[in-house]
Amino acid sequence: MLVKITSASQLSSGQLEKIKKAAIKKYGSDLQFVEKIDESVLGGLSIQVGSEMLDATLRAKIEGKDLTKESVGFVTTFGDGIAKVEGLDDVQAGELIDLGNGKKGLALNLDKKDIGIVALDSAEHLHAGSIVRRTGTILSLPVSDKIIGRTVDSLGVPLDGGEPIKADKMMLLERVAPGVMSRQSVTQPMQTGIKAIDAMIPIGRGQRELIIGDRQTGKTSVALGTILNQKGQDVICVYVCIGQKGSSLAQTRGILEERGAMDYTVIVSATASSTAAQQFLAPYAGVAIAEYFLGKGKDVLVVYDDLSKHAQAYREISLLLRRPSGREAYPGDVFYLHSRLLERACRLNEKHGGGSITALPIIETQANDVSAYIPTNVISITDGQIYLEADLFNKGMRPAINVGLSVSRVGSAAQLKAMKQVAGTMKLELAQFRELEAFAQFSSDLDDKTKAQLERGERVNAILKQGWDTPLSVAEQVVIIFAAVRGHLDKIDTNNIKEWEVAYLDFMRDEHAAILESITKEAKIIETTEAELEAAVKEFNNNSALVNSDNNG
Repeated sequence: MLVKITSASQLSSGQLEKIKKAAIKKYGSDLQFVEKIDESVLGGLSIQVGSEMLDATLRAKIEGKDLTKESVGFVTTFGDGIAKVEGLDDVQAGELIDLGNGKKGLALNLDKKDIGIVALDSAEHLHAGSIVRRTGTILSLPVSDKIIGRTVDSLGVPLDGGEPIKADKMMLLERVAPGVMSRQSVTQPMQTGIKAIDAMIPIGRGQRELIIGDRQTGKTSVALGTILNQKGQDVICVYVCIGQKGSSLAQTRGILEERGAMDYTVIVSATASSTAAQQFLAPYAGVAIAEYFLGKGKDVLVVYDDLSKHAQAYREISLLLRRPSGREAYPGDVFYLHSRLLERACRLNEKHGGGSITALPIIETQANDVSAYIPTNVISITDGQIYLEADLFNKGMRPAINVGLSVSRVGSAAQLKAMKQVAGTMKLELAQFRELEAFAQFSSDLDDKTKAQLERGERVNAILKQGWDTPLSVAEQVVIIFAAVRGHLDKIDTNNIKEWEVAYLDFMRDEHAAILESITKEAKIIETTEAELEAAVKEFNNNSALVNSDNNG
């Protein structure tokens, strides 16, 4: 075993002899002594035996370090943010390592020969022979109520130029998901404010709903629209940016600030310029923040934008750590990477606070290929998916949701009865429309019934078009869908549907607010309200210049 003695000046032979006797007495006679003179220690000496170090130098005293035995390691190789270290006995997986110069690393590989450490920031001062130290701390970040409205990195360090966040609690980034006995069924809706989703692909509080599609199809817009719709809903939102451009994140924050959404939102940032380690840790930081508020009985919405880049960052780290690679060069535990993250989304029972974490992971596909490795993994973990199609987007459908391929496996249990009353008919109308639309391409001679079904389907499809930044309340969505499925839009040109919708909503808010209040209060359409709603739609259409009078009768 090597014993390294470091001092500011040459030790006398008597001093060396005393140190050697003490070391042999404690560690045995099989020792090899090396003396090193380092003027930077200023005075005193440090003794290192294997991975243990006793630092009694003047420099350590000036730096405020107590005379304690430390567990240290030696860097054997360092490059691309990965350090291979010998020593560090009893180090734990996921432990923070002091790399010196105020830099931290994360112990990921625990091999027999050495430890694989990922630098969490640029650690250019490291080289072969550098000393690193254990901290005894498992990776965690400081959280308090004051984190709301802030932009932080993967370790909770503010990036918005504000004050450091004082911790009410240190939250572990890696944590076991709540067990079955502490959960309850999903019964409360997480309203997105988007008609197509709330009506046909409903999301419940505590659900994990995947948003999937090619780039530039509006995935982030759907997630941001959902965050905007949580205003006044007593929901805390956490937006996790993984591998996105810094300019895109700045634009996102600007929108959230402008609309007042930062009053209940936290942004965790690991942009494309961040290290792979920070991108790898960002979603775990996001869910750790969510779990802090979950512990207070709050409902939390977490958006992971996006997990494709998260998997790529983890692949980069794994390959640099020389871990065995599998399909598409991803490591074998890439499924566990996302399953242990998304399983932490839940709805707790009243005994455990009754809070919930709803997860909206985003996955980017290539050329609509949902059968690729990462998309299929995440689809199998989540409780449904919202599929955004590039072809629909290019045709002008916003949001470009393919309702046929999208599904919510548990959200319908949380859907309000008022929405179920109108949405069930709408699903049927759309399904018939799609079937007939494909058939009609091969036939120019259609009977009147088929033409009527096609025209109805076109109008039902048209009302699903909606700007992502104009969320609607449930009552407003219900009265619009009611008008469409009851045939009140059949006499309106499809090009005028949007204009009709805006004028109709203004009419309902001004003239028939009681109907909207009844739907909101009762959460269903009662008989008297249904009759009043029917009469209100007819009244509006009779006075609207958008209704095509040629088709009357």
